This record gives sequence, structure tokens and C-alpha cells, in this order.
Amino acid sequence: MEQITKQAKAKINLGLDVIRRRADGYHEVKMIMQTVEIADTLTFSKSSIPGIRISVGESAGCEQIPTDESNLIYKAAKIMKDTYPEKIDGIDIHLEKKIPVAAGMAGGSTDAAATFLAMNELFELQIGMDELMKMGVRVGADVPYCIIGGTALSEGIGEILTPIEKPPFCYLVIAKPEINVSTKYVYENLKLTEQTIHPDIDSLKEAIQKNDLKKMAETMGNLLETVTVEKYPVIDEIKKMMIQMGGLNALMSGSGPTVFGIFVNQGDAEKAYHAVRGSGKAKQVFLTTLG
Repeated sequence: MEQITKQAKAKINLGLDVIRRRADGYHEVKMIMQTVEIADTLTFSKSSIPGIRISVGESAGCEQIPTDESNLIYKAAKIMKDTYPEKIDGIDIHLEKKIPVAAGMAGGSTDAAATFLAMNELFELQIGMDELMKMGVRVGADVPYCIIGGTALSEGIGEILTPIEKPPFCYLVIAKPEINVSTKYVYENLKLTEQTIHPDIDSLKEAIQKNDLKKMAETMGNLLETVTVEKYPVIDEIKKMMIQMGGLNALMSGSGPTVFGIFVNQGDAEKAYHAVRGSGKAKQVFLTTLG
């Protein structure tokens, strides 16, 4: 095999809580992660020319993507190359971007995860999933989750993963405003006090396990909204629009600014999709399903 193509799927957070800030500066989290059917496409080709080379397509957001050592794809490829120098000489990686950039949907992390999986297969390294996930956390806290995908309870700094049942079927409208949010900024400005109201992740997990869509929607929550929505009110405007259009609930994903709405009825979801697109409040809008 000289070439392999992988789909790198985005994620949303059905719930996200921040428990505390650790002494090492990382934040301890408790969240439920969910893969969605929005994906980047990465093509990996063996090369006789030593080194790692990344190229990107011309889709929206690609102009913002670095192709040097700062790219998470590069970081993942370098870990693999440094670990197995006798098997990996050169590799060319081409990225076609569909997941919004700086959106709270793990676009960079899922591309890195696809890199670990693809290089493991392309170079016949036979690395087990547990070892790949240990490599992944060296690139980013969301990478281990993106390696396994699906529905999972995520704890620690994001690396402690417990797969759970997939959520009940529903329609999703996903909208990314024309702003980019720095995850670093959000966590640095998050204030945790005794008065902080935390999302009930245990109740959310129970609702998913009971296949109770209404309860799942009611218990969704994201503590990071306390920072991001205050700075970017358009996030709340999109959330309210989705709910007014028939959504059971709407939530910001990750550190934002992407918003997703949960819909029972396909017609309501389609109306919300067109309304958000027509409002000019979001740069990229998607209509998909969950479960």
C-alpha cells in the first residue's frame, strides 16, 4: 500500500463541565462527546523523500491552516516517524477541510487522530488502540477520543474515556458564526467558585442510556458558555433562534463558537437550517442527524 485516505469526523459536546483547575495548569473536565457526520478528508502518501509535508485544499478556512510544525497533523506524524524511524522515511499529507476552523468541534484533533490511524495502517506498524491513544494525548487532550469516536464520557483532562450508548435519534442543525474562538482564552477566563452552577453530566448520561431524547435535551449544558457567550453574544442569538424554530434545546460545542440544535421533526430542522443560513449570523451551517 502506497496511499491511504481517511475521513476525520468532527465532534460536539452534548455536555461539558469543568471540575477544577489543576496545579499543572490543566483543567479537569467531565463531558460527553459525540461524533457527527461532518468530516475532513486526509490523503496520506508514502514518499522516498525524507520528511513530513502537508498541503491543504482551497475550501473555506484552509487559508488559516498552517502546514508547518505547528499543525497537529504534523505533530502526530512526527511522533509516529520519531517512534518508528526504521519504517517511516517520508510522507506527504493532503487535507481537504470541511469541519469549521477554531469552532469547538475538534477539527485539529480529529485530523491528528486520523494521522495516527492512517500511518499505523499505511506503514503496517500494528500499534494497538491503547498505545495510539497514549500517543494521541501528547498532541492534544481531545485526540484520544477522536481516535475511538462514537459516544463517550470523557474525564481527567479529556484522556479518560468510557464509551456509552449512542444517543436517541434526532436531527441536528449545526452553525458556526463568523468568529474564531481561542480555547486558551476561554479556559484562562473561566471563573470557578463555590457559586458556580455545573451541568449535571450524570443525569445527561442517564438520559442517553435510557434513550430519552427530551430529558437529554433538557439536561445538556456547557460551562464554557459563561465565558464565550459573554464575549460573543451572537452565540446566544443563534441558540435562541434554533429553539424558537422548534428545537428541543441548543448548546455551544466545546469552547465555541459553534452552536448545535436538537430537533425531533425533520421539517423543523430544515426550517431552522434555512433560517440560520438566511440570518447571516453563521458562516457555515450544516443539517445532519444524531444517533
